[in-house]
Amino acid sequence: MDILLVGSGGREHALAWKISQSPLVDRLYCAPGNPGMAKVATCLPDYRADDAEGLTRLARELRVGLVVVGPEVALEAGLADRLIATGIPCFGPTAKAAQLETSKAFSKAFMARHDIPTAHYGVYERAADAKSALKVFQPPYVIKADGLAAGKGVAISPDRPDGEAEIDRMLGGRFGAAGARVVIEEFMDGEEGSLFALCDGQRAVLFGGAQDHKRAFDGDMGPNTGGMGAYSPAPVFDEALVTAANDRIVRPTLTAMAQEGTPYRGVLYAGLMATEAGPRVVEFNARFGDPECQVLMMRMAGDLVPYLLACAQGDVSRLPEPAFKPTTVICVVMAAKGYPDSPIEGSIIRGAEQDFGPHVQVFHAGTRRREDGTLVASGGRVLSVCAEGEDIVEARERAYAAVRRIDWPGGFNRTDIGWRALDRV
Repeated sequence: MDILLVGSGGREHALAWKISQSPLVDRLYCAPGNPGMAKVATCLPDYRADDAEGLTRLARELRVGLVVVGPEVALEAGLADRLIATGIPCFGPTAKAAQLETSKAFSKAFMARHDIPTAHYGVYERAADAKSALKVFQPPYVIKADGLAAGKGVAISPDRPDGEAEIDRMLGGRFGAAGARVVIEEFMDGEEGSLFALCDGQRAVLFGGAQDHKRAFDGDMGPNTGGMGAYSPAPVFDEALVTAANDRIVRPTLTAMAQEGTPYRGVLYAGLMATEAGPRVVEFNARFGDPECQVLMMRMAGDLVPYLLACAQGDVSRLPEPAFKPTTVICVVMAAKGYPDSPIEGSIIRGAEQDFGPHVQVFHAGTRRREDGTLVASGGRVLSVCAEGEDIVEARERAYAAVRRIDWPGGFNRTDIGWRALDRV
């Protein structure tokens, strides 16, 4: 069959790379795509990921058998709803189901209704009310913009003056409409990781775990970002924690969503905190993470397409548990200088498309080609340099060796990706 993949980031390049390997696929289209994706698919750069009407029309014209939605903005725009109404299978939840990610207030209320373990919280629209509520919580204060903010809408404030300043920034328009409300949460102490499940509306199959690095700079310093690196498997996800998370979080969430009339189809990303009381939800995402998707795609041993199609068609029960290689994969994100606040675009990148050998993949995110074919930066997070190894040590050495071979003075990266796993070693 022919498949349409929506998106243009590192996550979508990794999905395109994996989907293109499937013997079930005749043609793969990517809208809008990027220069890296153009090597494994036909890119259609004139489409935006949030243009639900245009993408639905495109899917009809191409007569694709499946649409795979990468970014959250497409889900919020209702792309899955339009495709389902047209009769085209879609891997991705409806706009109402995607509120698990697109509205933190919705997500927290949902978890409270169904006793899904998470942090205590409050939702506020007025700065005075939010500042007054800080008296109820203990520092450090976790303050989140309610809507989508590209992974940057979370602040952890060490004291009350900083918390009040962050409230003013968010409610003052820093994130536009996404910051019209703020959620203040209890700080959870523990180690964080991401668990993924492929869902068909009633059932789910677990799809591995990963651990990412949100802060911009080494030592987990600097502002929050969309993610500066990741690795899989994550040692924090031992068998007992995964079982508890599946029993207390993933299955109850899927059941409750169906009961409320919003069955969830697609990938459910559960950001979890491993606490002394067991796993608790930090956040839900309604799509694969970025850069977590990159490491998962490299670790997956089999064909991804049957799982995507089964979720879209509403029945994963006939598929075996997804198989993963007994290796470790690490991803180092190379970002444009100035990211996350003001990334500098247009700088020339050399060496990103060379042959790094069988254990390394470089996925494009914020890149474009000039008319002369030169590759340049066109976003914040620009490249995802991923490497596979027998363990975290070998994978990390290969990833950073590849980073050093890329000539890009306009970029930067963290040098400590995987430090928690290394500490365990």
